[in-house]
Amino acid sequence: MAGQETGERIATLLDELERQAGPGARDTADELVRSVVEFYGEGLARTVRLLKSAPAGADPVAVLVADELVGDLLILHDLHPEDTLTRVGRALDKVRPYLGSHAGDVEVAGLDLDAADGPALRLRLRGSCDGCPSSTQTVRWTIEEAVARLAPEVARIEVEGVTEDTPQEQPLLQILPHRPSDAPGGPDVPETHGPVQWHTLSPQSLPPADRSTKVAEVGGHPLLLIRLPGNLYAYRDHCPSCGAGLRTAVLEGESLRCARCAAEFDVRRAGHGESGHLEPVPLLEEGGAVRVALPGELLGARP
Repeated sequence: MAGQETGERIATLLDELERQAGPGARDTADELVRSVVEFYGEGLARTVRLLKSAPAGADPVAVLVADELVGDLLILHDLHPEDTLTRVGRALDKVRPYLGSHAGDVEVAGLDLDAADGPALRLRLRGSCDGCPSSTQTVRWTIEEAVARLAPEVARIEVEGVTEDTPQEQPLLQILPHRPSDAPGGPDVPETHGPVQWHTLSPQSLPPADRSTKVAEVGGHPLLLIRLPGNLYAYRDHCPSCGAGLRTAVLEGESLRCARCAAEFDVRRAGHGESGHLEPVPLLEEGGAVRVALPGELLGARP
């Protein structure tokens, strides 16, 4: 259908909707159409920019799929060169360093592409930080976010948890539509995924070097960020032993010692300590950007 004919068809449908449902429905439909047009317009603009700035000899398809928004449009229209399972595998590879801090891993147990409400992914968690009630939940939130970014067509995730600290039957995780962090609205707009909000951290808020720490205010909550060789970790800025903040805590090797009570916690093992656990915060590092999630159930009220 030609562009002019399509435009006329949309106008006819909007007029018909107003006759059937009233002016309120017409206003909502007008806003929906504008949003869809802006979405595709941004996708087309970025496609042109990406192709113009691509290095000589670069594969144009590879250039396009590397962009999150354009890649989502290709997925939406079944034009992406990688199938769903391949992209799910890449998403899980991104979170494995984070899972390692919880003494865990994840594997694909199955993918049902013909489910009534859209592709359904079954995952199996292996291991979890013993005795840490928040460990499995933060791991699952991190997996959900990574999959949503690389395989947004997945309608839900079913987790076959085989961990000691969670029930065998896990509720379904719903993958919701997401907005790329660099889409209109900017990187500071939090992305809501069910019970969590993902925030992009500024470079100034990160620890400056390996074996250093920094406390950053994110979404109204102070978070302790710790950089060790090969990985960045995020915890709530709160000592579970004495309740003090950890801004002045001492980092020795991979152990963090509270300056007030001297309680020690293993940074790489999800904050494990003899006097309790630091509260881990879901974190993803990809493409030079660092994003953390602030789940209300995990963070609770500020200490």
